[in-house]
Amino acid sequence: MNPMEARILDEFRTVVDGRGLISSSEELKTYECDGLTNFRVQPRAVLLPTCTEQVQAIIRICHRERIPFVARGSGTGLSGGALPIESGIVIGLARMNRILEVDFPNARVVVEPGVINLDVTGRVAPQEYFYAPDPSSQSICSIGGNVAENSGGAHCLKYGFTTTHVLGLEVILPDGSLIHLGSKTLDTPGYDLAGVFVGSEGTLGVATKIILRIVKRPECVRTLLAAFPSTNEAGAAVSGIIAAGMLPAAIEMMDNLSIQAAEAAVHPNYPNCGGLLLVELDGPVAEVETLMADVSEICRSSGASEIRVAKSDAERALVWKGRKSAFAAMGRISSNYIVQDGVIPRTALPRVLSEIELLSKKAGLRVANVFHAASPAGSLRCANFGPGGSRGSTIRQNSRIVHCGGRLDHRRARRGRRQKESDVENVCGARSGNHAAGSLRFRSAAACESHESVPHSAPVRRENR
Repeated sequence: MNPMEARILDEFRTVVDGRGLISSSEELKTYECDGLTNFRVQPRAVLLPTCTEQVQAIIRICHRERIPFVARGSGTGLSGGALPIESGIVIGLARMNRILEVDFPNARVVVEPGVINLDVTGRVAPQEYFYAPDPSSQSICSIGGNVAENSGGAHCLKYGFTTTHVLGLEVILPDGSLIHLGSKTLDTPGYDLAGVFVGSEGTLGVATKIILRIVKRPECVRTLLAAFPSTNEAGAAVSGIIAAGMLPAAIEMMDNLSIQAAEAAVHPNYPNCGGLLLVELDGPVAEVETLMADVSEICRSSGASEIRVAKSDAERALVWKGRKSAFAAMGRISSNYIVQDGVIPRTALPRVLSEIELLSKKAGLRVANVFHAASPAGSLRCANFGPGGSRGSTIRQNSRIVHCGGRLDHRRARRGRRQKESDVENVCGARSGNHAAGSLRFRSAAACESHESVPHSAPVRRENR
């Protein structure tokens, strides 16, 4: 370490009282990556501030010394959003985990970025409120990370993504200045700068306080499971439900391989079928009961062989536990898999799923499909599996297929990825789903820009250097 580095580290140590600085190589390994474990960069140091003032002081030092930094929440992201920059630092916000204010009359809470998503609902549940965005990792992911990635979840169909529920932000800009975006009221006059910040993946600054909107819990919630011979019939049922003018809280689809994985992992007692729909309705009792009867009829007319409604909150929780653990559960089927996340129009769902099935047979790779069947993003996720019993790491990369080690056939995986991306784009879809752009989006930007029929956001995360 040269004298300049020692001087800077001493300055950082002073800011965080010594207890919030990690600089040993062994301890830094914990922060080399997020949930995308195939890409690792060891930072020069990790700082763990406990307040806004410390974050501001750290960023001012970085600005003065031209040190790159990356903010990190719980490290559960699946797109490399918290991947460190070589020779840079990581600002870990996990210790800023206080719920600062709960305002029930105005349906809002103020939190620090390290607060766990599910803890917000836990805090307001006694007054029959909840925080709507529910990513699968909600029991461990942080609000700060949700803001950076604009996280969604199964219930985004009705309730929207994180951006819908962020009223205001306290932000430290890259030069160390502090600003406030939005406010505690809905529909603040002027430009929606808070909306610009949500989903910017740390490129615009670091949020140190977040004002969240909470929602009154509906009078009635019902969850229906419908079993179909294949995902084609299930996809037709989804189109029928939306065409009927209904807005369920959630519609999720799983194919047989995904069902097998979930059953092996958490035993949700799903029907053994080719395609499974999970439909959740909420609202006044009379409305939900009427709509549930309509959904059941649409599912039957689309070929459902079994329809089941969760009879208790415990049964409903188990149903969702199976869905939210689906990707982690894939390890029960194969120790080696790669994941692709795409966005397609819901009306193209049967066609795309049929093409994926044909590609699976042609390439000799098993493919599991599980997705938000009717979300605003129309997200479709495919897990490709290597040979049974092979060894290797399991990773998930948004909109990409990436080799993870073990005996997965590189050429077959690459061919499958290219063909699937082409199929998705040919139906006016996009290669990126709802897990943010991450560290690799810039690599596919040039190819995306030539597709006039497909809307793509410009990559904003710089290549690590």
